[in-house]
Amino acid sequence: MTDRLVIIPTFNEIENIEAIIRRVFSLLVPFDVLIVDDGSPDGTALVVKTLQQEFPDQLHLLERRGKLGLGTAYIAGFKWALARGYAYLFEMDADFSHNPDDLIRLYRACADETPNAPRADVAVGSRYIKGVNVVNWPIGRVLMSYGAGVYVRFITGMPIMDPTAGFVCYRAHVLHVLLQNPIKFVGYAFQIEMKFTCWKYGFHLTEVPIIFTDRTRGESKMSSKIFKEAILGVLQMKLGSFFRHYIPQKATPANASVGTPEVA
Repeated sequence: MTDRLVIIPTFNEIENIEAIIRRVFSLLVPFDVLIVDDGSPDGTALVVKTLQQEFPDQLHLLERRGKLGLGTAYIAGFKWALARGYAYLFEMDADFSHNPDDLIRLYRACADETPNAPRADVAVGSRYIKGVNVVNWPIGRVLMSYGAGVYVRFITGMPIMDPTAGFVCYRAHVLHVLLQNPIKFVGYAFQIEMKFTCWKYGFHLTEVPIIFTDRTRGESKMSSKIFKEAILGVLQMKLGSFFRHYIPQKATPANASVGTPEVA
């Protein structure tokens, strides 16, 4: 067991799941993996169970009944990981749109500290921090995604170029704070809400440039309903923040034990 856990939510990812798990385990920096499967009818969980015989201490599976949403999958994974003492928790897709090699760069952003680059509490794998780094997306989807970022920054004031990004490293103390209050959104807006709440608490967020490559196998889970949730959800989130008190959180050393911070 390492202190680094990659959480990968799945629904019908049988075409990608074995390959993505093996890629993560081939990295020079070791990571554990938790698959959170929402009752995939294609047998994704069965593949994971078979691989657990090969990787009994590194690969974990959390099975849920039915498709309950991306946000709730990550929340379940976070709680599972915090209960077992992991220090660095990663969000990553199963479809290779996120390059597993970049896990190391996200980890370094949160674990290493130099005079020019202080250690981050949250590292975001960003498609837009250095131009537009998206491969195989139609121009309409690129514009929608980039435009969503502009909209989020305008409404919230949050200085994050890629607020909808789903490739993220959190240090454990951040999630101990965030999970003391409900995360309301479950779809596209979940990623925005997580970053917004971190920012409001005063955590140090940094963006690490990545190249995002659209899936080549399996079907995308994106829909117009999910996108609409994000548009309306940002307004609700911003309005709700006026009635919530965020106690600024002090930086926590990388090797410190994590308790339960005070939250209003």
